[in-house]
Amino acid sequence: MSEKAMKVDQSNSHPEWLQNYINSTEKLKSLYRRTLIIVIIAQIFGGAGLAAGITVGALLAEDMLGTNSFAGLPVALFTLGSAGAAMVVGRLSQQFGRRPGLTIGFVAGGLGAIGVIFAAIINSVILLFASLLIYGAGTATNLQARYAGTDMANTKQRATAVSMAMVSTTFGAVAGPNLVGVMGNFATSISVPALAGPFILAAAAYILAGLAIFILMRPDPLLVSKALADVQPVDDSAAPGVTLPASWNKRGVIIGATVMILSQIVMVAIMTMTPVHMGAHGHGLNAVGLVIGIHIGAMYLPSPLTGILVDKVGRFTMAIASGVTLLASGILAATAPGESMTGLVIALALLGLGWNFGLISGTAILVDATTPDNRAKTQGSVDVFIALAGASGGAISGVIVALSNFPTLSIIGGVVSILLVPFIILYRRSTN
Repeated sequence: MSEKAMKVDQSNSHPEWLQNYINSTEKLKSLYRRTLIIVIIAQIFGGAGLAAGITVGALLAEDMLGTNSFAGLPVALFTLGSAGAAMVVGRLSQQFGRRPGLTIGFVAGGLGAIGVIFAAIINSVILLFASLLIYGAGTATNLQARYAGTDMANTKQRATAVSMAMVSTTFGAVAGPNLVGVMGNFATSISVPALAGPFILAAAAYILAGLAIFILMRPDPLLVSKALADVQPVDDSAAPGVTLPASWNKRGVIIGATVMILSQIVMVAIMTMTPVHMGAHGHGLNAVGLVIGIHIGAMYLPSPLTGILVDKVGRFTMAIASGVTLLASGILAATAPGESMTGLVIALALLGLGWNFGLISGTAILVDATTPDNRAKTQGSVDVFIALAGASGGAISGVIVALSNFPTLSIIGGVVSILLVPFIILYRRSTN
């Protein structure tokens, strides 16, 4: 039997509702737009859940442990938890579709946030650490959701699709840190420690994100994409810097993963210790919330422009721009006076922007290098390494600052980030 005949046979085995999408270009375009809208809704809630915990996690641990030597542990723990969750969400999505995988991940993150609240109430460090691991599921799922927007996108739309998902996170991510004071006051009014207040917001936000995915994501874009791949040839209309997905390209997966891993470890390390650094120089919670809010805004708000640049200028060019921007951030964070809000704001904004360049370019490279039959599983596996890198950055950051200082940490982060440049140049030469 010819390959064409086999594809026809495969198409006849699909359910009628799925076959209707396969046979209709308009339905596919409509599903692409609908999926992006659903992902945007979930990302708004997910961003709030992610940012609230990041802002006060280190401060809560410092308060409960009585030392800042382990202030990086909260980020390390929920990042480590996100590693396990990324694997689970990726495998669930590959087998059953995006909807069940993302729903379970977001709800688990909400339950973890509830656990953190109770840990603060009863002053249990063990419960705090266990809950932070579970809370990490929300972080992993928030990142995994960006892939859902690419399931129905062609090669010239993928980075743009990722950027649309990410920019929506800005609304919740910026609101979260700036509600630290409000949520702290609310928590105090119901006899909950003030630093646990943002986790009340995180619990509600993650659970709402899960419900949005569960109720609205029908039909599942990954299932439609897999069925479509059975009956249509691969789109070889490539954007600049694209590795075509005719088969699983391991080298493309490695380069995409490396870009995201280095961006993540540098961003998490410097971001984690910024609140502690600011506290040591007399800045209050509102100032910390402002700086982290601007940082997270820079992580997501430039996404539409970044997506266009990645699709038009090239994946690898923007990956190099990520390394250079992160280096500039590290240098400025190291040299700016601790009392200077302006210096910290610019440094943390550059940190977020460099991460944004790295995540969108790396994600596009990864999607280009996979097919629907292995995409979700591979994405989940790569996100495990991204999460582990972040966990390492969070854990080591507190130790480095305790043994030396925040400027030393920032310089180390800048040096690590610039390693992206020679790595990508060597990779491009090897593929020519």
